[in-house]
Amino acid sequence: MTTLAVPRPPAADIRRQSHVVADSITMLNRNLLHMVRYPGLSVFTIVVPVIVLLLIVFVFGGTLGAGLPGVDPAGGRAAYLAYVMSGILVITVAGTAGGTATTVSMDMTEGITARFRTMAISRTAVLAGHVLGNAIQAIIAVTLVLVVGVAIGFRPTATPLEWMALAGVIGLVAYAISWLGVAMGIQAKSVETASNMPLVLSVLPLLGSGFVPTESMPVWLQWFAQYQPFTPFIETIRGLLLGTPLGWNPLFTIGWCTVIVVASYVWSRALYERKSVH
Repeated sequence: MTTLAVPRPPAADIRRQSHVVADSITMLNRNLLHMVRYPGLSVFTIVVPVIVLLLIVFVFGGTLGAGLPGVDPAGGRAAYLAYVMSGILVITVAGTAGGTATTVSMDMTEGITARFRTMAISRTAVLAGHVLGNAIQAIIAVTLVLVVGVAIGFRPTATPLEWMALAGVIGLVAYAISWLGVAMGIQAKSVETASNMPLVLSVLPLLGSGFVPTESMPVWLQWFAQYQPFTPFIETIRGLLLGTPLGWNPLFTIGWCTVIVVASYVWSRALYERKSVH
């Protein structure tokens, strides 16, 4: 009886892959240490969404909530808290891109990247360390903001399976936004520019369904609001938290995240190769 030999990957490829993974873990530890030693950026990404949440709900929530379809005006504030929570969570994730862009830009401008280039460190791992560190930071920030929401009256109806799906969606969105933040940080010519470039990501939820239904917007704005990437992010999170119809939003979320990750990786890798030479 003859046996078929199963082809195995070359030993060099296996060593290279393990080398990238080990280097990525090392760079992740470096970024997590930065997060602990310099907590200012981490605190900022949590404080700002919490302030926005409290301001929107307690100052404007009664009026805005009463305008939601099918809502009793007497319960407008509670209804608006339930509606706006998913938008606040997405803004929290988007806000972490600023910290990523800043730390990447600091590495690029202070010579750390040039030093890494002289060492036996995978170039992909240097970028992946920033991405994974920021994604973890985003998940922590979202958890804390969600706790604040529950403390002021938010009552999600998600089942255990929906909570698991929610964690996966937030992790995927955070991963995509982190790659985009890395690319912006490398593209920026200074640390100041790097800290400002990702601000547009925090504006996009405002131009989607994060704070008001897209149907309430002018016709010329509705098309952009409905088809920009942050609207399916928000609607997927809202559906998992509150049981609203999901429709095609989960698929759009996966699709948009895939496009953002691939485009940002290609962009950041090309910039990194070009700038780290100088």
